[in-house]
Amino acid sequence: MPATIAWVSDGEQAKARRRRGRRRGRRAADPADKRVNSQAVAEAPAKAPGKTPPQPSGRARRTSRRLRTVHETSAGGLVIDGIDRPREEQVAALIGRVDRRGRMLWSLPKGHIELGETAEQTAIREVAEETGIHGSVLAALGSIDYWFVTEGRRVHKTVHHYLMRFAGGQLSDDDVEVTEVAWVPLCELRSRLAYADERRLAEVADELIDKLQTGGPGALPPLPPSAPQRQPQTHSRTRYRRPDKPAPGRKNGHGPDP
Repeated sequence: MPATIAWVSDGEQAKARRRRGRRRGRRAADPADKRVNSQAVAEAPAKAPGKTPPQPSGRARRTSRRLRTVHETSAGGLVIDGIDRPREEQVAALIGRVDRRGRMLWSLPKGHIELGETAEQTAIREVAEETGIHGSVLAALGSIDYWFVTEGRRVHKTVHHYLMRFAGGQLSDDDVEVTEVAWVPLCELRSRLAYADERRLAEVADELIDKLQTGGPGALPPLPPSAPQRQPQTHSRTRYRRPDKPAPGRKNGHGPDP
């Protein structure tokens, strides 16, 4: 828009010049204004919606670069006792661990695939180590993958899960990483499992059990190919076994039902 020009007298021009001079003088006399204004301008992009957030400091970038990414693969299983009986008579073996808040979290037994093992072999071994139960693999339930940071590493973990038939054994919580073990009625499985991904696997198990009871083992989908693990993995924790003598204050063998 073009500027509007107005004619003023010499006196008025002088007054205008004095006013401008006084304004300049006030700004120069208050250096705090400059600091406040420059700070407001610097902060404006970070506060504006939809703008790129401020970049992390040099120290944060160096810490992020120091994290080494490792990939880990585990396997586990959902063991069902009475899988050929009516649904209300079926039970599943779960493990419980106490978190930092003191809550008991129930989940499926699982663990790292060791050198020379297939995922199915690991699932059978880990179920036996963590629950005392022996099972045979019937079908694949699915895989879960997630990320976490531990001991200066960024870990990408993939866990393969299998539907398993109870083949013998007795519940035992001898594994030091397990607080309790229990048989849980299959109808309560989804309400007991602590993690949403495993609750979805329980739904898949329901569908596979229906196929098994309707059409027999041939109605189950074939197992996906699984090659033995050929390289050692970077484990995020080390497994220990309890000594023969039970720890004070713990029950040897059976944990109470949740």
